[in-house]
Amino acid sequence: MSEPVSFPWPAATATGIGSYPGDDPADALRLVFDELPDLPHLPELPGRGPGADMIGRTAGLLVELPVGLQPSGWRFADRPGRDLRRAHDHLSRDLDALEDQASEYAGPFKVQVAGPWTLAASIELQHGDRTLKDPGAVRDLIASLAEGVSAHVADVRRRLPNAQILLQVDEPALPGVLAGTVPTASGFGRLAAVEAPAAEEGLSRVLAAGDAYPVVHCCAPGVPYGLLRGAGAKAISVDAGLIDARADEAIGEAVEAGLGLFLGVVAGNDSALPPVTGSVRPVRELWRRLGFPLARLAEQVVATPSCGLAGASPRYARTALARCREAGRVMRDTPDA
Repeated sequence: MSEPVSFPWPAATATGIGSYPGDDPADALRLVFDELPDLPHLPELPGRGPGADMIGRTAGLLVELPVGLQPSGWRFADRPGRDLRRAHDHLSRDLDALEDQASEYAGPFKVQVAGPWTLAASIELQHGDRTLKDPGAVRDLIASLAEGVSAHVADVRRRLPNAQILLQVDEPALPGVLAGTVPTASGFGRLAAVEAPAAEEGLSRVLAAGDAYPVVHCCAPGVPYGLLRGAGAKAISVDAGLIDARADEAIGEAVEAGLGLFLGVVAGNDSALPPVTGSVRPVRELWRRLGFPLARLAEQVVATPSCGLAGASPRYARTALARCREAGRVMRDTPDA
C-alpha cells in the first residue's frame, strides 16, 4: 500500500459469515456479541423456514418486485402474499431484537444481503425461467435491490446510531454467472455467461447504494477478485481453504490496493478442529507467498468460518466463533509462528 489504510475493525478481529443454527434471534445475537465483540453482525437463521433463507430474506428487501415461493423455489409474483409477509416478519423480529440488545453499541457492525447476480441466478420469472435469462428483468432486479438495500442499511443505522455499518453482499453464484455454468430452470441447459463489465456495474450499484463499508463474500471457487475491486468492494470474504497459488497475483493486487481480507479458517459444519496454529497456517502461507510483512497480517485480515454455520450444531457454532477469535489473536501476537 502506498499510503496507510485505516480499517473499521481493530487488529486481531474475527467475525461470522452470516447464518447460524436455531430459530431465536435474541439467542443468536447474544452468541454473536459474546464471541465476536470486535465485529459483530446481524445473524441469519434459515432454520426458521422460508423467508429466513438467504434468497427469501433478501428478496423481501426488493422494492415493487414481490416474490412468492413455488416448489422450484422463489419466483416473482403479481402481488405480495403470505411468503413475502413471512420474510418481512422474520427480518422485523431480527431488527427489533438487535435494537433491544444493542442500541447503545458503538463500533463496526455488519449486515448481509444476497447480491444481485446470486438473486438473478436463483429467483424465477413468473413464467419459470431464471431472472438471469432476461437482461431487462436483471436491470429491474438490480435497481429494486439497490433501493431496498439503501432502506435496509438506513433502518439498521437508525437502530444502532453509534455503529459503523459494514454491508456484506453475498455472491456465491457470481463465478458461475461469469462462466456461463448456471443451469436453466429445467436443468437441461446452461444460461449464457454475463460479461464481466456488466456484472461489475450491477454489483457496483448495489454496493454504492448501501452507503456503508462494502464487503463482498464469495465461498465458491474462482472468485473474481479484480471484478470485486472494480465494483467498489473494500474487503473480500473467501474460504482460505479454496485459495491456491493461481489466485496469488489477484489477491496480492487487492491487498496492495488496501482491501481487507475476510478469510475462512474454520470449517462451517461440525468437525474436529485442528490446533489454532493449524487453522492459521494457510493464511500465513498465503501472506508469505505474497511477500507482505507478517506484522501487517492481523490488521488487514479478519478471521471467519469458511462459510455460514446454519448446518452446524449450536455447540459447534459457538466453538467455531471462539476459534476464529483465537485465530485472530494468534495472527497478531505470534506473527512469526
